Amino acid sequence: MKQFDDPSVNSVADILAPILDEGHIELVDIEFKNEAGGKVLRVYLDKPGGIKLDDCAKVSRNLSVLLDVNDVIGSSYNLEVSSPGLRRPLRKESDFERFAGKKVKIKTNEIIEDRKNFIGNLMGIEKKIVSVDVDGKLYSLPLDSIKKANLELDF
Repeated sequence: MKQFDDPSVNSVADILAPILDEGHIELVDIEFKNEAGGKVLRVYLDKPGGIKLDDCAKVSRNLSVLLDVNDVIGSSYNLEVSSPGLRRPLRKESDFERFAGKKVKIKTNEIIEDRKNFIGNLMGIEKKIVSVDVDGKLYSLPLDSIKKANLELDF
């Protein structure tokens, strides 16, 4: 299971795991942020064929109860459960395998061949090296150097 920087988010992921397994749903990401209206816990889900509103509602109901029972957050917050959207983040090795052939936008922590931003076609991942074709030039990006990666809209 993916580990998060925030221990309370890791606890949410642990509580969420059996709910998602039951529905064959993938955890894409969890965010816990302070926003203008207060704290927001956002859970992004996906599954083959796409996540449906009914899936999100069911997970939200079940998760809400378990979070209250286990008092994981310890303060008031708003829970949001949704799909990752068209610009889905790519985080796990399996994401880079699954979305090979799609257009992506990748930002790296360090400069690789004179750049930190790459927009192109995802070729895949092998031995923790992500390959992306940017205008006919193939770049090899170590997975641990990737700061952020998302699917990009391709018109």
